[in-house]
Amino acid sequence: MLVCHCNIITEKDLERTIIDLLDQDPWQLIVPAKVYHAMAKRGRCCGCFPNVVETIIRVTEEYHARSEAGVVDIVSHLERVRELRVQYGSRTHERRQTGHRAA
Repeated sequence: MLVCHCNIITEKDLERTIIDLLDQDPWQLIVPAKVYHAMAKRGRCCGCFPNVVETIIRVTEEYHARSEAGVVDIVSHLERVRELRVQYGSRTHERRQTGHRAA
């Protein structure tokens, strides 16, 4: 599935890059900018970043589920990331107010 149409990045490309980053350090914080940097790309319109974040969370969960890490560590870390995303991620969209109209 095509995730980023600006850079022509597929979901499989993202998954491979995220797994490569996790192989380097399984507990590092992976954000879209780090993934794009590892792929030698850059966010242009950044409309794909919410989908990239969901892919990062999914792949990280699967990666740690296959590893020998303690389940308590994995769940608490990922739940905290989800809470922060809900708390900060949905307040505004591109810094526009709800009633903003471009036309």
